[in-house]
Amino acid sequence: MHQSTITIDVHLDENKVPQNIEWKASDSTADMAQQARAMMVAFWDAADKSALRIDLWTKDMMVDEMADFYYQTLMGMADTYMRATQQTELVDDMKKFAKDFYKKFRDSQVKENQ
Repeated sequence: MHQSTITIDVHLDENKVPQNIEWKASDSTADMAQQARAMMVAFWDAADKSALRIDLWTKDMMVDEMADFYYQTLMGMADTYMRATQQTELVDDMKKFAKDFYKKFRDSQVKENQ
């Protein structure tokens, strides 16, 4: 059986706020650790029937980047759900929500900058 390892290093400032996030995977073609400004990791605990999550972002993460990150994550989750379930109607609803979310964010940014 093949095993792959993913390593995540989170560097904290003196107030324990993430300052830098680096990750690397044993099966990656990248030689060096990759930088990230945010991360979301989720595990499914079948015994408790609950999601265990780690959501972190650095202080350099901008609000517009966070909106992009959430939009892309929501769209990716919809695609994954489609591959796993073939529930087209639910996937369409998820993608519609993601698009509405992103549009509302962009509209709020335009209002702020007027």
